Amino acid sequence: MTESLATPRNQGDLSGRAAGDKPETNAVAEIKAVTPQEAAELLTQGYVYVDVRSEPEFEQGHPEGALNVPLLHASPVGLAPNPEFLDVMNAAFGKGEALVIGCKAGGRSKKAVDALAAAGFTNLVDQTAGFDAGRDAFGRPLPGWSRSGLPVATGKPPGASYADVKQRKPR
Repeated sequence: MTESLATPRNQGDLSGRAAGDKPETNAVAEIKAVTPQEAAELLTQGYVYVDVRSEPEFEQGHPEGALNVPLLHASPVGLAPNPEFLDVMNAAFGKGEALVIGCKAGGRSKKAVDALAAAGFTNLVDQTAGFDAGRDAFGRPLPGWSRSGLPVATGKPPGASYADVKQRKPR
């Protein structure tokens, strides 16, 4: 991974404390933001790619080898929160397991890594360009995984679907 391209993201205050309250001593994990190419390199080093898009989005195309745990579910009126997200992540992945979190364009993955860090996950990487495309800190477009020439799969590969991930045990 090219260290100059991976930038730490400040997690901010996830505790719900009022302004002026003293911070707790438990630090929230520092999360690295990476490009699709850097994420692909991390996968060769043993990281697991968790795609937090909805099941239909995942089935239409996802990074090869990715596992699906939707942060939001598709519903007749749009996307609705997945109340099982943290429970499934806690059951399927170890708190220290090396995870790359990705979505469509970076918004859901940011919310997911924030929630996972607050829940005690310590080895998280946010693939900020998503599957399609994202934006950098200056609003410039970043090509996502699918537009970067990286391996893509479709459908529900064995072990990768949300139903399969619910049966997974932490590594």
